[in-house]
Amino acid sequence: MPSHQFSRIKGEFVRFSFSSELLENQIGDPLEREVLVYHPVQSDEPLPCIIALAAYTNGGLKYANWRAFSESLPQRIDRLVDEGRMGPCVVVMPDTFTSLGGNQFIDSEIMGDWGAWLSTDLISELRSRFKIHAFGLTGFSSGGYGAMVRGMLDSCWKAIVCHSGDCGFELVYASGMADGLTHITKHGGVQSFIEYTKNTNKLSSDDIHALMLCAMAATYDGVDGISLPVDPHSCDIDEERWSRWMQWDPLTMIEDHRTWPKTFIDVGDKDQYHIQYGLRKLHQKLLDYEIDHTYEEFDGTHSGVEYRMDFSLPWLYAQLTD
Repeated sequence: MPSHQFSRIKGEFVRFSFSSELLENQIGDPLEREVLVYHPVQSDEPLPCIIALAAYTNGGLKYANWRAFSESLPQRIDRLVDEGRMGPCVVVMPDTFTSLGGNQFIDSEIMGDWGAWLSTDLISELRSRFKIHAFGLTGFSSGGYGAMVRGMLDSCWKAIVCHSGDCGFELVYASGMADGLTHITKHGGVQSFIEYTKNTNKLSSDDIHALMLCAMAATYDGVDGISLPVDPHSCDIDEERWSRWMQWDPLTMIEDHRTWPKTFIDVGDKDQYHIQYGLRKLHQKLLDYEIDHTYEEFDGTHSGVEYRMDFSLPWLYAQLTD
């Protein structure tokens, strides 16, 4: 059985919120967001800053939660520092949750301009409060996807970590479209289904999967509202809508974005969302285009992978302080 981490944190939490017009959206979500920062005590020197992006159905604040037979992100950082594997840093855990269950960290008329928010307003707010000399991103699943996409699109990140980030959309999303459509149709269509999720007192796993597809549609497409990229009767792919999704697949994006920060990517070889296949292809493209990166596969799935941060955090710290 894994050990429980009983140690008290050695740094301090700083908690604040700020409002940004970049987060204007069509789903009624607040423009003011909370940010939790873990900061070493009595540090006057500029430090590297690691921003942790949340997975779908999660928020950044969860990184600081107490965990049974495990450890929070701040506890993990403390332990890795004590073991001499990395040095002190500023760790930022922002609330990026949306009413559709999560965030892919790109700009969306429906969801808000989360990409611009990360790379401009959040960084400006952090610089006004802390002494920071370099910024890096880390994330798992949707958060890992966000780290990859921001790494391709922004110049402000010195290094990024992607744990099991969405890649290879034809397997990650298209393979589950029929099940999602069936569930959404049962509730009368996309808008009726979304209203149902707001009013029910319990969400099933099928509800969460279908809501995730709605969130992806709002993120990657969003033309004329939220619609799945399939015919509602036959489930045949709507090529026009699907092409808008595919523009955001890292396998597509890399063709036009070949300047990456230092990059660490890993994935379980039995990932139940089939992400390993897309990331294997991306790894080969990164090699073909001679883009500096570290790629690792491990024995595991899309679950219980927090321990992989023992490898990625020291790597990320080393890149930010190089």
